[in-house]
Amino acid sequence: MDYAEPRFSTRQISGIAFVVLLHIGIIYALLSGLGEQAVQVLRQPLEAKIIEQVKLPPPEAPPPPPPQFITPPPVFIPPPVVQIAQPPPPTAVPVIASVTAVKPVAPPPKPVPQAPVQKTAAGLDPNQSCAPPDYPQEAEDMGQTGVSVVQFLIGTDGHVLESRVAGSSGHASLDQAALTALGQCKFKPAIGADGNPLEAWTSIRYVWQLN
Repeated sequence: MDYAEPRFSTRQISGIAFVVLLHIGIIYALLSGLGEQAVQVLRQPLEAKIIEQVKLPPPEAPPPPPPQFITPPPVFIPPPVVQIAQPPPPTAVPVIASVTAVKPVAPPPKPVPQAPVQKTAAGLDPNQSCAPPDYPQEAEDMGQTGVSVVQFLIGTDGHVLESRVAGSSGHASLDQAALTALGQCKFKPAIGADGNPLEAWTSIRYVWQLN
């Protein structure tokens, strides 16, 4: 029986060589202490760090939409309400109950206001002449002068009712001559507020002087 010799290929030879070199490297590492250093490295505590997740900024809010201008509805103006007055019913017409022939009396006319009457005092009547008193001869010879004031009560007809000397000239003859002569003159009576004449006193001043 023929036994053929086994033949190794190149690939097989390379694999055997790699295995042999690997064992030689392991043995060398064990002998030189590299294996113990590797074991110590593996025994060191591992530091675990938590990596914080980076927070991204919040997304920007979209811009607000532009305002929309809404046209307001037109103002409602109610139409004017026209109310037509209805004629009164026939029964509402007033009925004349009676007829009279008496004419209505017209109111009396209003009195016309009269102008106020101006009161006047008694005095000499300008339409009548009044002769001045005569100078007494005795007083003239003696050169007597002065002023005589006489008063008269004039009646409603203008005549003198009473007379008196209110202021003497200092000579009785002169006072009496003035009282007698002026008492003969015509006077104008005084007029009251009612427009009627009335009795009133008046005075006359006469100056005696020589020419």
